Amino acid sequence: MVMAMEKKQPKYTELVNWIQEQIASKKFLPGQKIYSENRLKDMFQVSRQTVRHAIAILEEEGVLIRKRGSGTYINNIRRENLENRTRIAVVTTYVDGYIFPKTIQGIENILFENGYSVQIAFTNNQISREKTILEDILSRDEVAGVIMETTKSGLPNPNLPLYEKLQQRKIPVIFINSFYPRLSIPHVSLNDRMAGEKAVEYLLGKGHCKIGGIFKLDDGQGHLRYAGYLDAMQKAGMEIDDSRIVWIDTAMMQRLGEYRNLLIGRLDGCTAVVCYNDQIAFEAASILNSVDIRVPEDISLISIDDSELAALGDVALTSIPHPKDKLGEKAALNLLKMIHNPDYDGTFEFAAEVTERESVVDR
Repeated sequence: MVMAMEKKQPKYTELVNWIQEQIASKKFLPGQKIYSENRLKDMFQVSRQTVRHAIAILEEEGVLIRKRGSGTYINNIRRENLENRTRIAVVTTYVDGYIFPKTIQGIENILFENGYSVQIAFTNNQISREKTILEDILSRDEVAGVIMETTKSGLPNPNLPLYEKLQQRKIPVIFINSFYPRLSIPHVSLNDRMAGEKAVEYLLGKGHCKIGGIFKLDDGQGHLRYAGYLDAMQKAGMEIDDSRIVWIDTAMMQRLGEYRNLLIGRLDGCTAVVCYNDQIAFEAASILNSVDIRVPEDISLISIDDSELAALGDVALTSIPHPKDKLGEKAALNLLKMIHNPDYDGTFEFAAEVTERESVVDR
């Protein structure tokens, strides 16, 4: 049997990691001059070109600063520069919708009160657009922090190295609504797992046992809400039937009517359904009613967000409120704390509670 050889890391990477370790252990302090290129060359048995490449990487990340005729120093002004900046980048998936305007307003209110301006961009929930925005933020290198809504956080994302680059530059980042599990970046969101669990518990309390679900596949919130659905069903000793679950992605969500047969087939026999959000619940009610499946007489619906849509249909939706403006305010406040204290953990999740209306009846 041929054993796979472990790939050896490049020499410049070894030097980069060593310098970062010296800084982390406080053996190299801010403002301190590091060893000369000749000494580093001899210490690591590498060429001067390799040493210069490692230093260039750390300089580009803002860790080191080269002073002509003097040498290379640990950058002691990076944090000071961040604290003196007054612009925050705010990036959400969409500009419209029933959540985003209020969330952005909450962010702006706090940041403006604290003397910061806001640079707003939208990804349209597209990975390519997220990449362009992140690269622009990195190239300009002028913001004090970033409030970012994730893009398709339920799927692997090729842009994670760009977030890691922001972290390396010590630029605080906080996610809203969801997060990327692979990154150690704080987030402010609704407790989505609790929301899914509360929705099912409410339906169980109304006597429903055959509970279906419509969840979003490509966003992390959908996975967590489904996990909460499972938690509640299992705690109650209910049967988990995969055939009652409908998974949709962003594109499908925009034209749910095209998938009416899938929806009707999967929900056949269910007495109640947990919907990913009000938009899906609103569309699902219309589709079900079109084939004489009445809401709530034949099937009950519960959703998440408690938006204006919840009251627009023929039957007002029972829904779990999204914190909207409060979420924006909390994200802004926590980012400001992170700017002034790099060790502050800005993660916060809002508790979920059910707002009762007409779309759920006793069984």
